[in-house]
Amino acid sequence: MKISIITVCYNAASTLADTLDSVVIQSYPHVEHIIIDGKSVDGTEGVVKAYGQHVAKWVSEQDHGIYDAMNKGIAMATGDVIGTLNADDFYSDDHVLEDVAKVFLDPTVEACYGDLVYVRQNHVGQVVRLWKSIAFKPGSFKLGWMPAHPTFFVRASVYERLGAFDLNYKIAADFELLFRFIEQNRIKTVYLPKVLVKMRLGGTTNKNMANVATQNKEIFSILRRYYADFSVIRFVVSKALNRTAQFYYGYKYRFFG
Repeated sequence: MKISIITVCYNAASTLADTLDSVVIQSYPHVEHIIIDGKSVDGTEGVVKAYGQHVAKWVSEQDHGIYDAMNKGIAMATGDVIGTLNADDFYSDDHVLEDVAKVFLDPTVEACYGDLVYVRQNHVGQVVRLWKSIAFKPGSFKLGWMPAHPTFFVRASVYERLGAFDLNYKIAADFELLFRFIEQNRIKTVYLPKVLVKMRLGGTTNKNMANVATQNKEIFSILRRYYADFSVIRFVVSKALNRTAQFYYGYKYRFFG
C-alpha cells in the first residue's frame, strides 16, 4: 500500500525542510511525497531540489489558492491513501505513516485521523495547544467539531467517488470536504488517538479577523443547508469551549506527554 503525501507551499523556504525531513525519516517505506509550489521566489525551489529522489513529484506554477493547489496534488497522486501536510507542519515522530498504514489494513476503513499540536512558530519544541479529537458521532459538525485536516488520511477511491476540494469556498474548503465525506456520505473513519502532526501557529485561516469571519460565514452556510436545527449560538459556544480545552490538553501534553 502506497501513501501519497501532498505538501502545498508558497515562499516556504524557512520551514519546508522540517516538513520534508519529517517525511523522509518515516519508518513506513511506501511513500510518495508530492510538492505543489505556487511559484515561490524565496528559495523554496532550492530546498525542494536538495531532497532529490525523496520528492517524488514537484511542480512550481501559479495557482488559484491553497485548495486549487491541493486538488492538483490529489490529481497527481498515485497512492492508495492520500494525506496532506502543510509546508509549516511536520509529523510528530517517525512512525506516523506506519501507524496510519496499519489502520488501512482493514479494507473497510476509508479514512483515519488523529490529534494535532500547535507549536510556537520559532520554537517548535514548545507546545501551545493540543487539538484532541474523538471518534465521529453524527451531528458533531454542527457543534463545531471536525478532525484536524493535516491528520486526515483517506483512500484515493473516496476522492474518485466524492470529489476533491470545492473551490467555491475560499477558506473553509477543508471543513466542507470533511463534512461532505464524513457527515453527508458517512465514509467509515477510524480515530487514531495519538498526536500525528505538529503545526506552527500563524496559519492562513487565523491570520486576521477578516479571514476568521469569512471562514465562519462559509461554515455557517454549509451547516444551515444540511441541519434544519442548526444554531449559530450553540456552534460558537461549543467551539469556544473546545478551543479552551485545547489549551488545557496542550498544557498536559507539554509537561506530561
